[in-house]
Amino acid sequence: MRLRHIPAADEYIEKSEYIIHNVEECRGHWCEGIFRKNAPLHIEIGMGKGKFITTLAGENPSINYLGLERYPTVLYKALMRYEENLPDNLRFLCEDARELTDMFAPNEVDKIYLNFSDPWPKDRHAKRRLTSPGFLEMYHNIIKDDGVLEFKTDNTGLFDYSLETINDSALWKLVDYTYDLHNNPDLNAGNIMTEYEEKFSAQGNPIHKLIAKPIN
Repeated sequence: MRLRHIPAADEYIEKSEYIIHNVEECRGHWCEGIFRKNAPLHIEIGMGKGKFITTLAGENPSINYLGLERYPTVLYKALMRYEENLPDNLRFLCEDARELTDMFAPNEVDKIYLNFSDPWPKDRHAKRRLTSPGFLEMYHNIIKDDGVLEFKTDNTGLFDYSLETINDSALWKLVDYTYDLHNNPDLNAGNIMTEYEEKFSAQGNPIHKLIAKPIN
């Protein structure tokens, strides 16, 4: 479904102090240049309505967070909802994930979150899935040797695909996974639900989650 464009979104994003625009200049210097503190850097790719990363940043002030969202209207809605309560350790990027290696230097990111990504169900669109081999290679280029990738979805087809691409990858190893997150005490410990997660769970849909680490 096509997003309805909000005219105010572009101007808001251009002027917001919470959205970083000179991303290529920040590459390799996010923590000291933007957050003014040397701390782990965690990013969420496709942050949607923003509840997950905003809550996470508020609960973990010793970690620096970046929320990446390519659609201005979606980012605008998220910031309008949370702007008055945004923690100091959180900033946003209105950028395309296909440009990740232009935004982040090798070994700069400690953790990557992918939550309820677009499944792109048609085979001809497989390379657009955020767990496709091309994206997994990009993540490997920017993540630290001891970094972590976490992925959640309710889409079983996408989850099966993601397990397969990671198991077939020479760059990543699967650490753990579940097809029913909310009934898995270990993986559900400390879980923060996104807006989609709350909606799908209320409908009785099980949530799937996997954790992977880079192979060095």
